[in-house]
Amino acid sequence: MRYIILFLSIILLFTACQKTETPPPASAEAKRYTLKGKVIAVDKAKKKATIEHEEIKGYMPRMTMDFPIRADWIWEDLKPGAEISNADLVVDETAKEPYWLENIALVLAPDPNLPAPPVDERFAQIGKEIPEFTLTNQDGKRISTKDYKGKAWALTFIYARCPLPEFCIKMSTNFSDAALQVMNSDLKDNIRLLSISFDPANDTPEKLRSYGQGYLGKDAKPDFSVWQLAVGNDKEVRVIADFFGLDYRIDENDKTQINHNLRTAVISPEGKVTKIFGGGDWTANDLLAELKMTSQAK
Repeated sequence: MRYIILFLSIILLFTACQKTETPPPASAEAKRYTLKGKVIAVDKAKKKATIEHEEIKGYMPRMTMDFPIRADWIWEDLKPGAEISNADLVVDETAKEPYWLENIALVLAPDPNLPAPPVDERFAQIGKEIPEFTLTNQDGKRISTKDYKGKAWALTFIYARCPLPEFCIKMSTNFSDAALQVMNSDLKDNIRLLSISFDPANDTPEKLRSYGQGYLGKDAKPDFSVWQLAVGNDKEVRVIADFFGLDYRIDENDKTQINHNLRTAVISPEGKVTKIFGGGDWTANDLLAELKMTSQAK
């Protein structure tokens, strides 16, 4: 009997190893194409998504088809209705699986049925110096308030899975729009933007990079020189959030969602608060106007 048990254990171990086997990287002969489209359906078990994609220049016309996706992190966020603003379609005829998607920039689908969280009207004092902090950015590098000394900058708070169009989605749209304007102007050396995630359990640097890339709408190597996205542990982020009156907490009815208010602040080159937007009733141009004034007052 013990031989049978041992034999079965070996089979189970072998099967487990097979299931966790990492697919080999693309060969030197592999070709890459840019894909953009909308997610129609998701099969997490098979790690495939049905995508209605635009024309893939040089490869195939517009159509809807299934695509394998190897990245593990994406399956919590990949849902029907999400937009893929940019992805690499890897075609490798030498591989067991001849094509798959990599480097996916995802814009999550908003859920209009979710209620807006309550508004907290606390404000940090205008003119007060912000506390020093250190976080990890979308490239996995540690950044701190010292990196922004001498520049006018703004910060806001988001989490990548937020489905509310008037909350994180709007904050990230405004920040990415402002960043693109700054990058194409003579202000690119004087103005910076920072989005801070308050969801460290899910918002890894890799995920934040993909999230930001989705909003910038650029190629596979977006420019994060003006706008950065960063995350820290809960203790690190709470200190910053408390200073600005940001309130966030896990939704008891849906653990994947975080109820929160909105805070966006403009910081002077000396590190002092010059303006706070307490809600979402502002535009990228409103933010840039404040940043220009702060920069000129330097």
